Amino acid sequence: MNLAALYNITYGIYIVASELDGRPNGQLANSMIQVTSQPPKLLACINKQNLTHEFIEKSGFFSVSVLSADTPMKFLGIFGFRSGRDIDKFQGIDYKKGKNGTPIVMDNALCYFELKLSDSLDVGTHTLFVGEVVDADVIKSGEPMTYAYYHNIKKGKTPQTAPHYVAPDVS
Repeated sequence: MNLAALYNITYGIYIVASELDGRPNGQLANSMIQVTSQPPKLLACINKQNLTHEFIEKSGFFSVSVLSADTPMKFLGIFGFRSGRDIDKFQGIDYKKGKNGTPIVMDNALCYFELKLSDSLDVGTHTLFVGEVVDADVIKSGEPMTYAYYHNIKKGKTPQTAPHYVAPDVS
């Protein structure tokens, strides 16, 4: 079986964020889809090892910021390859508090969604969090970053906690 075929599935690049006890945290995510339009709901797939998972599970709220294609790699690295257990990812980042206190990343974002957790599904290493949209806005126009653009143009790597990570074949 050639799991490299998974790399041909298209994704966007997003920041999923939440807050717990006054502390914001967020991470890069690419597994995000709209699941209904009435009421509007989105689904985010988050690794159980990630601090963002704990924050969403306990707070019941999260946000999604859709990143622009011109987002710098340094910015992506803060949210994609560093743990909120070790650093304050929001230090020096332009963000606002949503209607429910959820941190919403404004830097490099084209638009955002604030969500109230309505359901979740344990899928092994990850949880599918379904949230009902309680607020959304367009920040600026532009081209959203896709996963293909992130890999092919930006030369970005795939973290081991990503749902689509495939371990290198060492045989």
